[in-house]
Amino acid sequence: MFGLFASQEKKMRENAGNWLELAEKVYHFRRDVLAAAQVEELTGHIAGLKTKLKERAGAEDLKLAIERLEEVLRRTGGAIYPKTSLVENVEFFLVAAIVILGIRTYFVQPFKIPTNSMWPTYNGMTPEVFADKTAEPNVAVEAVRMVAFGAWPHRLDAPVDGEILVPVGGESRGIVHCRTVPGRTWLVIPTELREYTVLVGDKPVSVKLPMDFDFDWAVFNAFFAEPGEQYTPQRLAAAIGRRIQARAFEDRELNGAPVRMIRTGRKARAGERVLSFDELTGDQLFVDRVSYHFVRPSVGSGFVFRTENIDSPYMKDRAGRQVESYYIKRLIGVPGDTIEIVEPGIQRNGAPITGAGAFAANAKREGGYTGYFALGLLDKGQKLTVPASGYFAMGDNSGNSQDGRYWGFVPAKDVVGKPLLVYFPFTRHWGPAK
Repeated sequence: MFGLFASQEKKMRENAGNWLELAEKVYHFRRDVLAAAQVEELTGHIAGLKTKLKERAGAEDLKLAIERLEEVLRRTGGAIYPKTSLVENVEFFLVAAIVILGIRTYFVQPFKIPTNSMWPTYNGMTPEVFADKTAEPNVAVEAVRMVAFGAWPHRLDAPVDGEILVPVGGESRGIVHCRTVPGRTWLVIPTELREYTVLVGDKPVSVKLPMDFDFDWAVFNAFFAEPGEQYTPQRLAAAIGRRIQARAFEDRELNGAPVRMIRTGRKARAGERVLSFDELTGDQLFVDRVSYHFVRPSVGSGFVFRTENIDSPYMKDRAGRQVESYYIKRLIGVPGDTIEIVEPGIQRNGAPITGAGAFAANAKREGGYTGYFALGLLDKGQKLTVPASGYFAMGDNSGNSQDGRYWGFVPAKDVVGKPLLVYFPFTRHWGPAK
């Protein structure tokens, strides 16, 4: 029984200490705006509760003193006491935001793979093409795919009977013709989209897609791929080149500009599917921002960096402004290394490069890896040496990667970190990063 009373008295003393802390806060923050009589009343009750604590008064006496102080605080506390639920919620979210920003800045940063330069190690936005309506997922499956894979369906139907033609050249992210149009992200946030158009006979059918989506991939798989053939920009270009040599094209005008229309040889009836695909979101991962403060990046590591200080035309937008973004590539060379591409592999310091499974897979062109292509600063027969102040990085998907071969070296000060964990979507890439 004695222990019970002792415990209640201890809790009441702790409670009294908390109320005194609150009262002191009100006094210091509001004494300039309170009337003199209110300040005197507040300080008097603060002093009274302190005296009770000093004299080790019993729990009941402390409770009465706290209640009297609480009555004064209700009249003098303003926004500090009593707090409304709105104020408490705002404070909670502000503190949470500060904590999240601190973690993001110094420890772990979320990052979305924007393009397919690292495919198949990591996915950017990719298409899944369906041959016809019977192959498309039903409404329930579409909902599951949207939640699990970030899959967004696109279905294009023929307005008339006719052959399907694909425009190439002109304004283009890759090979298939497009134009940039205004749009919205999540139906709210203003953004830019790319509008792609195919023709059925002489009637256009259009689809609007994110700027980084590789529509060439969808077109290749739908109209030009041989059975089992994996997409690369080079293979699409070769397929279109063969049709041009065979005179399987028409020169027309589209959106006010002359465009070459490639005949696919496929015909559609009005109402039939012209093209059906799901837009799958890119891998989303956490980046370790801590490790590279203590150890130097090693060859073969995934490599995240800022682009704002890379001085190259490839790092500028259409208005000539420097692109400020984050890229992910694989680290190929550290200061002092000599790099050469001997297709389909890479030579580092005169020997086949090691340090990552993607190096060997590319050299053998297996598992979806298509090998390294010599071009740009590393054209056939050319070598380069990494300077003391930078790093050299390339994408695993060399045939579809704008990397160090185009824009050179990553300044050491702009290294951010390495991939840690793929947290979405729930595909085979989910889990620890490669």
